Amino acid sequence: MTYRVTLIPGDGIGPEVTEAMRRVVEATGVEIEWDIQEAGAAVMEKYGTPLPEQVLESLRRNKVGIKGPITTPVGTGFRSVNVAIRQALDLYANLRPAKTIPGVASRYEDVDLVIVRENTEGLYAGIEHEVIPDEAAEAIRIITRKKSERIVRFAFEYARANGRKLVTAVHKANIMKLTDGLFLRVAQEVATEYPEIAFNDRIIDNLAMQLVQRPHEYDVLVLPNLFGDIISDLCSGLVGGLGVTPGANIGDEIAVFEPVHGSAPKYTGQNKVNPTATIRSGAMMLRHLGEIEAAERIERAVARVIAEGKYVTYDLKPTRDDPTAVGTREMAEAIIRAL
Repeated sequence: MTYRVTLIPGDGIGPEVTEAMRRVVEATGVEIEWDIQEAGAAVMEKYGTPLPEQVLESLRRNKVGIKGPITTPVGTGFRSVNVAIRQALDLYANLRPAKTIPGVASRYEDVDLVIVRENTEGLYAGIEHEVIPDEAAEAIRIITRKKSERIVRFAFEYARANGRKLVTAVHKANIMKLTDGLFLRVAQEVATEYPEIAFNDRIIDNLAMQLVQRPHEYDVLVLPNLFGDIISDLCSGLVGGLGVTPGANIGDEIAVFEPVHGSAPKYTGQNKVNPTATIRSGAMMLRHLGEIEAAERIERAVARVIAEGKYVTYDLKPTRDDPTAVGTREMAEAIIRAL
């Protein structure tokens, strides 16, 4: 069977890490027909927008996509392409596993967390305006029963399908009693439908402290949008950083996979950056397509190369100035050999 997949290389280091992913995925023997689409800061001049309509049309047509990182200006400029894709296609579940990889330096062993983040509302709905120009601005945070229920249900269904034992709803309902109060109540209601899976809840700031102290007490975390964005990066830090962490944006019909790190423009074209997060996102994509064996082969190959420590990028060496560090392409080649 041949799968048709939308590939968005992105900008900055995006084309390099997506090319590494593409070569590794193809090396598994799974037949992929790549529908390559341009998006991001680099196409603004060409199309007048960082997200041309043909990109969304491709994703709607193929149902599966994978993208490299895309630059988002800070404070000014165009709106996040990532957010725009999620909202346009209703990719409501952001799924980010954070699992220890032997050989990746971290403070903990055997961390295995899954972060399920609501992707389409909350503060990231993007409803904001100036109250007094250059003096005061306001953002509107929207939490709805419908979207809270479907993200919590997604978390429980994921837990059920993957043999997970605990779902934790994360909130600030002690202060934001109406918005986060609604999210928490809905989570409690949905939890009663899954008696075989344990459920608890945590206030967001307390959770951040407990994750740093005792990450092994948690399993699947389900959170509103902004909290999920922050906690997913914190959990990445528990297992070695953004360079090794994959991610997915999943809706009822369409799924788009991506590394969770940024576009790192200063490293563009230098064959330097770690491709692990993008390659592991490719493995998540294969799993979504039902190619479980191929996905597991990639994960094992990545783990083997990292554990060996010979053909890895500078950030995976004991010191970042290690002269034996290899480049993006060379690490991908080592993973292909390990397959």
